[in-house]
Amino acid sequence: MLRVVIAEDSVLLREGLTRLLTDRGMEVVAGVGDGDALVRTVDALHAGGALPDVVVADVRMPPTHTDEGVRACVELRGRHPALGVLVLSQHVEEQYASELLAGSTRGVGYLLKDRVAEVREFADAVARVAAGGTALDPEVVQQLLSRSRQVDTLAALTPREREVLGLMAEGRTNAAIARQLVVSDGAVEKHVSNIFQKLGLGQSQQDHRRVLAVLAYLES
Repeated sequence: MLRVVIAEDSVLLREGLTRLLTDRGMEVVAGVGDGDALVRTVDALHAGGALPDVVVADVRMPPTHTDEGVRACVELRGRHPALGVLVLSQHVEEQYASELLAGSTRGVGYLLKDRVAEVREFADAVARVAAGGTALDPEVVQQLLSRSRQVDTLAALTPREREVLGLMAEGRTNAAIARQLVVSDGAVEKHVSNIFQKLGLGQSQQDHRRVLAVLAYLES
């Protein structure tokens, strides 16, 4: 059973998220309303030997309703690298997405709040982040990719390879990408191989090439 901490200042939304995740077989061990409380709660759980698997947090929380949520998540990632963090935002905010993804992309997610209505996909995203995967909203990926198209390191990629890279950034496996694009698994593997080659990611980086390929444009 996945253990989740929810950070959301709207009591109604926090209770809704709690019910949604509980119904999907997860355990919500705490719910808080601001960034400072989130940090204190996770630290206390860790001190008691019960670090949660994942935090689901709003980007904007009290007192200023600017970036308290994402800053708390970045701080917690620094203290507890094994902790998954999934932030929710009303709109795509590239600065916050880039800040969150500046370090390791393992166990990181950034979704628009509208995705919560897609219950199964949202719950799957929470589980994926808790397991160390990545969950990026397609609109976030689209904006970051649009910005990155001006970067020389990606100039050699074909439109299809850019599309595959975007789906990789959403945390999709090769099989999931194949289903999305309605192509064979072998075709996706070839595109991924071409992406690695064009970005100069050799076999010596086998274990990390997928993450490095995503970071090639997220950090541009």
